[in-house]
Amino acid sequence: MPRGLVEGKVGLVTGAGSGIGRASAVLFAQEGASGVVVADIDPAAAARTAELIASAGGRSLAIGVDISDGDAVEGLVASAVSAFGRLDFAHNNAGIAGAPGRTADCTEDNWRRVIDVMLTGTWLCMKHEIRQMLAQGGGGAIVNTASTVAFTANAGLPAYVAAKHGILGATRAAALEYVRDGIRINALCPGATLTPMMLANSGADPAALDRIAISQPGGRIADPAEQAEAAVWLCSDRASFVTGIGLPVDNGATIGGTVSHTERAGAR
Repeated sequence: MPRGLVEGKVGLVTGAGSGIGRASAVLFAQEGASGVVVADIDPAAAARTAELIASAGGRSLAIGVDISDGDAVEGLVASAVSAFGRLDFAHNNAGIAGAPGRTADCTEDNWRRVIDVMLTGTWLCMKHEIRQMLAQGGGGAIVNTASTVAFTANAGLPAYVAAKHGILGATRAAALEYVRDGIRINALCPGATLTPMMLANSGADPAALDRIAISQPGGRIADPAEQAEAAVWLCSDRASFVTGIGLPVDNGATIGGTVSHTERAGAR
C-alpha cells in the first residue's frame, strides 16, 4: 500500500486559517503527517482548520501568531516541537496584500506593515525553522509562498510586489546556505487563486472574478487545493533533489505569450 507523501513527519503551516494555507495543512495531514501545526493570526480560523484535520483522523495543533513578531515565531516552532517532538517541514504561507495604490500614493505605514508581515515574517519563520532542523541533525524541507509577481509585477500593489520578490530572493539565498545540511528550501509561486485575499481585492464581484479568469491563459482561476498539491510535493521526499526554485503554479500565466480573445472564451 503506498505511503503518504509526508508519512510520519511533523509540519507547520502559517496562514493556515484559510485559502492556500488551510488547503495545504489539510492535505499534509491527508498525506500522512503525524502532526501539523496550524498557525494563523486569527486563532479562531486556525482552530477551524484544525477541526477539519481532526475530523479526518489527523493530529494538529492550532496556534494564533503574528509572524512579524520574532519572539512569537520562535515560540511557534517551540510549540511544534513540544507537541510533536520535532519539525520536519514547513509551509510559510502567511501574508497580506496591503492597501491598493500606486507607488507615490503608498503610505509608509502600509509599506512597513506589508514588508514586516510578508518578507520579514517569512524570514523569521525560516530562521527559527532552520535552527530547529539543524538542532535535530539536519534534513528537512521548507516552502515559502511567493507569487508569480515575484517574476513580474502588478500595478497598484508596490509593497506586495517588493515583498514577493524578496521572498524569492531570501528563499534562494537560504537554499544555497543549507543545501549541505540536507535542508531543502523552495518557493511556491501561485498564479490567480480563489482565496479570501482575491475575493477581498475583487470585492467578491462575480463580474470582476470572471474578468480575472478570462485574462488567464487557461481561462480559469486556481482552486487553493491545486496550490496545496505543489506545496506538499515540494515538502516530500519525492522532491529530494529540488531546492532553491520558484515554482510557478499558474496554468501558463508567466510564460509570457498571449492568448486571443476567442481562444480565452473557448477555454472557459
